[in-house]
Amino acid sequence: MEEELKCPVCGSLFREPIILPCSHNVCLPCARTIAVQTPESEQHLPPLLHSRGPAPPAAAPGAGPGAAAGSAACLDSESAAGGGGGDHADKLSLHSETDSGYGSYTPSLKSPNGVRVLPLVPAPPGAAAAPRGAGPASSSLTCPQCHRSASLDQRGLRGFQRNRLLEAIVQRYQQGRAAAAAAAKCQLCDRSPPEPAAVLCEQCEVLYCAACQLRCHPARGPFAKHRLAPPPAHPGAPGGGGDGGGGKGAGGGRKLPTCAEHDLENYSMYCVSCRSPVCYQCLEEGKHNKHDVKALGAMWKQHKAQLSQALNGVSDKAKEAKEFLVQLKNLLQQIQENGLDYEACLVAQCDALVDALTRQKAKLLTKVTKEREHKLKVVWDQINHCTLKLRQSTGLMEYCLEVIKENDPSGFLQISDALIKRVQVSQEQWVKGALEPKVSAEFDLTLDSEPLLQSIHQLDFIQMKCRVPPVPLLQLEKCCTRNNSVTLAWRMPPLSHNPVEGYILELDDGDGGQFRVRISFSIYLCFFEVYVGKETLCTIDGLHFNSTYNARVKAFNSSGVGPYSKTVILQTSDVAWFTFDPSSAHRDIVLSNDNQTATCNSYDDRVVLGTAAFSKGVHYWELHVDRYDNHPDPAFGIARINVVKDMMLGKDDKAWAMYVDNNRSWFMHCNSHTNRTEGGVSKGATVGVLLDLNKHNLTFYINGQQQGPPAFENIEGVFMPALSLNRNVQVTLHTGLEVPQSVKQPKLPNN
Repeated sequence: MEEELKCPVCGSLFREPIILPCSHNVCLPCARTIAVQTPESEQHLPPLLHSRGPAPPAAAPGAGPGAAAGSAACLDSESAAGGGGGDHADKLSLHSETDSGYGSYTPSLKSPNGVRVLPLVPAPPGAAAAPRGAGPASSSLTCPQCHRSASLDQRGLRGFQRNRLLEAIVQRYQQGRAAAAAAAKCQLCDRSPPEPAAVLCEQCEVLYCAACQLRCHPARGPFAKHRLAPPPAHPGAPGGGGDGGGGKGAGGGRKLPTCAEHDLENYSMYCVSCRSPVCYQCLEEGKHNKHDVKALGAMWKQHKAQLSQALNGVSDKAKEAKEFLVQLKNLLQQIQENGLDYEACLVAQCDALVDALTRQKAKLLTKVTKEREHKLKVVWDQINHCTLKLRQSTGLMEYCLEVIKENDPSGFLQISDALIKRVQVSQEQWVKGALEPKVSAEFDLTLDSEPLLQSIHQLDFIQMKCRVPPVPLLQLEKCCTRNNSVTLAWRMPPLSHNPVEGYILELDDGDGGQFRVRISFSIYLCFFEVYVGKETLCTIDGLHFNSTYNARVKAFNSSGVGPYSKTVILQTSDVAWFTFDPSSAHRDIVLSNDNQTATCNSYDDRVVLGTAAFSKGVHYWELHVDRYDNHPDPAFGIARINVVKDMMLGKDDKAWAMYVDNNRSWFMHCNSHTNRTEGGVSKGATVGVLLDLNKHNLTFYINGQQQGPPAFENIEGVFMPALSLNRNVQVTLHTGLEVPQSVKQPKLPNN
């Protein structure tokens, strides 16, 4: 609270505080120092008027020299009022630094709170006092906190109200602080009486004098982290927790405030318009007679209630601030502990790198030593071998020279052939390369340390870079299957701050085999399907019916690929549910009954496909003939997705069909008609289609009876249900049917 009781000009506790129009407070002596008088002309102002009453109080100990000089040289507003001063009482005349007659307020570092105090400038020699009727001059005062200027009227500083409440609080605070300083005693002293306390340990909650602190609470060991604070205020002092008996005493001797306009009247009412207390005479004859006024006591209670309510909000914020400070202190401790842990971890990692480099250095030195010993051994062997040969050749040469010296022809011829052969053999021993070293002095070992040096230079904390994303969480409540399609949904865990550039969804082959990549959002990896963005919902079509798939997902960013999620198992439908496909049908095809009934607007045959595609398993569906006029030839079967749709099914190589009239049927593929079979269709007939991709054949049924032999065999690939008809025929599709027991084949094992 002490900061609230200090003057913003001198930095000391308030002395005779006055309330400025902006609601801020300053000491009366300080107000004199910062007041500025501005004349309308550039003439010098008359000398400062001195008070006829007693001298103003001395400057506070914390005030600067300017404050003391201003207090001694300026009129006290109350003294001037009591002494009956003239019209210029409480006015202040100051000259600017350029002697222009203007003053200014400029914050600086020359006073405790950055307020510049203007020094008094004496009047020029020979200047006479201005008469009462001199030209008008205006005085102003600038608030040192909000820098708002306020003009002074004829009363000067006396026009500002004295803040007697603040003055009483300062007085109580000073009394309480003096009592607290005298009451705080050491709790561990052996002396009687105990020494005054010097510090309070916030953890031990014990007061220590200087001697006991050194003896009982040294700043080392477990006490090193304890916080020592100044002794607390006395319980009776403001802020100490008590009511403050000194406050009562101070309040009991306090003089009731009187009206600034009428010195003999006490405040009795409150002017709502002016927001200031007024007396009875102010209401009768003053400027408040037409203002809205209320009882002083009622407004006192109302404003107290408003202040209490505002304090509740401040109290809540203060409580939050205290909790936040505790959080910050805990954060400091955590940072300290984590810093030590990271330092130890860093040292251990660097030591491990040094150890690994040392071990690798020893291995490389061993290789160099082995290479050197090998070269030395080869050279020494070559030296010994060459020395032996040289000795043998030299001996043979000397012997041959002695033989040549002999003069006996017969004796020479007896051994000459043998010597010639020996010399030739000796010469042949010095073949090409025999006099060349087998090894070189250079070592063929080159150590490429540049990549390692670059890695060492690039060695940095991974926290400074982007980490790989965490494990995605599969949203099982959104994962589902429909027919031969599966839908998967996932999300990143909460509070995940690592960026995600995309996801990779992997799906196995439905036969318990290896995972294969199906989806990726990366633009530089070659996967089956590529998406742009960060989608977390995906539907995969065209899977096998009656199959079990395992799926998993992982996220990636520029730092790499994150770990896989848990594996989810998805089961596709046992049987196929589908309709006619309006998007791929010929424009003359007319669909109804939720795309399950088909007819045609043309007399020519037109093709329509189903919405399902088959590449595995056994599938069966039926078509009911709703209308059959003029003996048309509808065709039923299967086709590729790119089949020609403006002619009868089976006339191109993309369809396998049975076309039938009212008497007989034919199988057709590539416009080849085969296997004419008796028995046709009429209104109400049912045509069944059995596609067995396990045995790779296609069979047709009419009214539950197989129509001829299996129509087509050795068919492989992806097929879609197909139908061609004209305007004389209307059929309805029935799907999701079990294979009839009479033709149902046992399911082959997956592997």
